[in-house]
Amino acid sequence: MLLQGKKLLITGVLTPQSLAFGIAEHALAQGADIVLTGFGRAKSLTERSAKRLKAGTEVLELDVTNPAHFTALTESLKQRWGRVDGVLHSIGYAPDDALGGNFLNTPWESVQTAFRISAFSLKELAVACMPLMPPGGSIVALDFDNQNVAWPIYDWMGVCKAALESTARYLARDLGPKGIRVNILAAGPLATMAAKGIPGFKALEQGWGKQAPLGWNSKDSHDMVSKTACALLSDWLPSTTGEMIHVDGGYHAIGAPPVDLKADEGAQPAASKPASE
Repeated sequence: MLLQGKKLLITGVLTPQSLAFGIAEHALAQGADIVLTGFGRAKSLTERSAKRLKAGTEVLELDVTNPAHFTALTESLKQRWGRVDGVLHSIGYAPDDALGGNFLNTPWESVQTAFRISAFSLKELAVACMPLMPPGGSIVALDFDNQNVAWPIYDWMGVCKAALESTARYLARDLGPKGIRVNILAAGPLATMAAKGIPGFKALEQGWGKQAPLGWNSKDSHDMVSKTACALLSDWLPSTTGEMIHVDGGYHAIGAPPVDLKADEGAQPAASKPASE
């Protein structure tokens, strides 16, 4: 019971295919109490999923573009629990014209929307929960690693994810003295509702398993990601903060897919060059 007695706020649950749903499911199995968030028309989906997780699971209204919602969130959690031990940030959105190879033509208004929802919301969520978090608290944000690379099709969402990673490091700096950890979990491509909205996702998904030394299955790998998230939310990594944990089958560590040496048979060796060159 890795999370026995822990009070966790979990964002991003829409359907049972949501990555946050799997994390919530594992957290409950490990003894945690949870509250979910949702907003607008999609909140009904979250409420339906909440019933599948555990009867009586509460869903709080949270539109991350509305500052008043964060104030209300703090008050609701204070009245319900009086404290919050862990927070899962699973929030991201970019308008259609900010994805799919339109990088040079995306207007500022779309970039602004993507940045506020996908990156700045982590800071807002941390500030809302900070007054209720005791030492040992943990904030975990879900990511698709954009630290050192540019992905095809991901465009401005990639820029926002890079900003999310940087935001987590600065939060780790400022919240560390309060005993609160802030970490990023960078997962490989997973079959979720969000993934369906990314043009070209299928091609990326199919190529991932060829390069990842541990292999990768966009459906079966949900379980590994959920377990890692629960470990980060637990007390078992007490001195880990400002870190990015990859759960991607090892893809990030490999420079290129495996080389077929047989395909090179018969190739002429390169001419010898002087050692001074």
